[in-house]
Amino acid sequence: MPDSVLNAIARAATDFNDPSFRAAYANCMNGLKSLVGTRHHLFMYTSSGHGAWEGTMSNLIARDETVLMVESGLHSDDWAILCAGVGIKVEHLRADRRCGVDVESLRATLIADREFRIKAVCVVHNETATGVMVAIPALRKAIDDSGHPALFIVDAVSSIGCSEVRMDNWRVDALIGSSQKGLMQPVGLGFTAVNEAALARHRSIDAPKGYFNWSVMLDRAQRSFSGTAPNNLLFGLSEALRLMQEEGLSNLYERHRRLARGVRAAVRAWSGDGGPQEYCLDADRASDSVTAILMPEGWDAEPLRALLRQRFNVLLASGLGDLFSRTFRIGHMGDLNEAMVLGVLSCIELGMRALGVPHSPGGVAAALDAFAANTRHQRR
Repeated sequence: MPDSVLNAIARAATDFNDPSFRAAYANCMNGLKSLVGTRHHLFMYTSSGHGAWEGTMSNLIARDETVLMVESGLHSDDWAILCAGVGIKVEHLRADRRCGVDVESLRATLIADREFRIKAVCVVHNETATGVMVAIPALRKAIDDSGHPALFIVDAVSSIGCSEVRMDNWRVDALIGSSQKGLMQPVGLGFTAVNEAALARHRSIDAPKGYFNWSVMLDRAQRSFSGTAPNNLLFGLSEALRLMQEEGLSNLYERHRRLARGVRAAVRAWSGDGGPQEYCLDADRASDSVTAILMPEGWDAEPLRALLRQRFNVLLASGLGDLFSRTFRIGHMGDLNEAMVLGVLSCIELGMRALGVPHSPGGVAAALDAFAANTRHQRR
């Protein structure tokens, strides 16, 4: 989180009718719509990404209706559990978590649903547990080719602000986001962008009566939130969006790609001699937000994470779900540059040496080579 964002958050409380807050809210609404590529509705909540899931599903899917959950990792699992908790039936489309969903299997599953029991296809765009990102346009085409009328609901929590998201162009019906990833905010602000088809679906079902009801939000002056808005987070988001616009979205996405390429180059170098390797096996689907790294057979990631935290003040993300202790993760999203990434990679290589973790040396040098090649290209 950039200092200017933290400073924007750390201000005295402001009434939500104050002109300064109204201006910040308008900046956030317009900036988010531009960032995710939509001209349609956008509803905000004081919540985590999980709250945004619940708000989206309860507004679009009635109890006892069925959705198709595309398997991706921990987050598709959790999303399915949440759906079941609010009375929605879930059919799973299984996938190899190291490669992501097979597009043809989605098309075939929808063709087989001749009674149109499936009311929505739910997919995580960028799965932070595995470091795998799927191509949303390809999944949209599979839905279209099947002739199925299901809504297309996409979790873009960890791709927004890191990779290009084009909701309207990709014909996504509902796009879910949250503040704590590429938007460089603390947890606490969730949102859903919704097109007209999704809003019509919302109006046709027995919608929630409480906190997440979009119909109630549409009657509020802000057309978002139930109850008090998280004013300070919105001041922070307004500043974060200003920084992104100042950098330029094409530069923003290229920076994330560049940092991700450097991290992956380091991991490929380490993978020799039975060393750690990328969890994602499909280079075309490797995430620009986070890289998940699989430890060598028989080695636990937790001692390495503990050493880096205690000795170098470097916090590597743990593995999630059934990948806990088998993987560690490097987030390369938000306010980062090459120097910061190289510092982390150096500490990892030093930690592996200290613990005797099998690996080939030269990961940091490989990252330097990747960054240097890009720097030469820019100078030309």
